Amino acid sequence: MMETDMNVAAFTQLFITEQQPGIWLITLNRPKALNALNRQVLEQLHSAIVWIENQPDARVLLITGSGDKAFAAGADIAEMKDMNAQQAREFSQVGMTTMHRIESSRLPVIALVNGFCLGGGCELAMSCDFILAADNALFGQPEVTLGVPPGFGGSQRLPRRVGPGMAAQLLLTGEKVNAEQALNIGLCNQVYPAQQLQERGIDMAITIAKNAPQALYHCKRLVQASADQSIENGCRMESDLFGLSFATEDQTEGMTAFTERRKAQFTGA
Repeated sequence: MMETDMNVAAFTQLFITEQQPGIWLITLNRPKALNALNRQVLEQLHSAIVWIENQPDARVLLITGSGDKAFAAGADIAEMKDMNAQQAREFSQVGMTTMHRIESSRLPVIALVNGFCLGGGCELAMSCDFILAADNALFGQPEVTLGVPPGFGGSQRLPRRVGPGMAAQLLLTGEKVNAEQALNIGLCNQVYPAQQLQERGIDMAITIAKNAPQALYHCKRLVQASADQSIENGCRMESDLFGLSFATEDQTEGMTAFTERRKAQFTGA
């Protein structure tokens, strides 16, 4: 893995740009391969998350694919096809580690899905907090058509997004769904014209970035935990984090600003 203080130019498979103060965009940069996820991309993506989190003003992260054809068309089949069982498991673990790192980031992470979002690409999108899609997006987990199950968490995240029945249908048939179908089943949150996707994503990121960073992270943790525990335990966790937030400067600033009828200026402290 790369060191977190390296310059963004070191990430040869990615473009990393700050679109607005605190709003960072990672663009997968393998357009000729439809941004397929090989080991190098996965490792650089993991390191890039850490690098961005260490930028003091970072508030929101967006992930998209270069070109207009694909977010990520899947894991790199050319790299995978001759692997043995042990090598395949190790490759899966690299992908799993990267997806978990995105999911656990202190930053809200939004996937901007343009074009093909299949297999590993769909798994990458689902590791983000939510998905905004272009009207040309095409989603799917077609791994069974290649003789394998998903390898980067698709069998676990897809049911949490669309429910077990719909997830089973998509996983067992390998069928693909377009942007409107993805919206209808809850796989993505919004659909925009392709030429507006990045602009609308940045607008949403700006809205999110105005809120208290620690409160945002608490919300992320609570939403993620809700899938794996009883409502009683989830509500207990919510009470704990609600209480902890009253030990932060952001809570003082937020409530003081409300009573003074001004906009809060959050610092993350």
